[in-house]
Amino acid sequence: MCACRERKAGAAERSRRGRGRGPVARRIVLLITATVALAGCREAAGREPRYALAGADAERGKAAIRMYGCGSCHTIPGLREATGMVGPPLMMWSRRTYIAGLVPNTPEFLVRWIEMPQAIAPGSAMPNLGVTEGRARDIAAYLYTIK
Repeated sequence: MCACRERKAGAAERSRRGRGRGPVARRIVLLITATVALAGCREAAGREPRYALAGADAERGKAAIRMYGCGSCHTIPGLREATGMVGPPLMMWSRRTYIAGLVPNTPEFLVRWIEMPQAIAPGSAMPNLGVTEGRARDIAAYLYTIK
């Protein structure tokens, strides 16, 4: 047999041997995918916040968002009147990596951003509204419930 036919025969044999592993690999991928999907459903159904802020309350945060008029600039899930188009929409807030594209989306930075956005991003369209630390913590608690 010539070398070319030997290579083709070897490739065909390797292909036949690899086929037996295909269904097992597909099952493993399917199992992993199902596990991840189910974990996501549990998280969304429970509306558990990404971070728990000690002493903060998401319902008070929702009220504070209304009080400070955040919805005049932002679209905010869960607040029918919050349909602003000046600032970015706050959909899926808990999944975001950065705040204003500058600092990590952690409770410490989010509270500071809500209190004093100009200290983090001078010149930003986000104004300092005089939000107290307690209310900023409550607002952050609400934002972290947005999946």
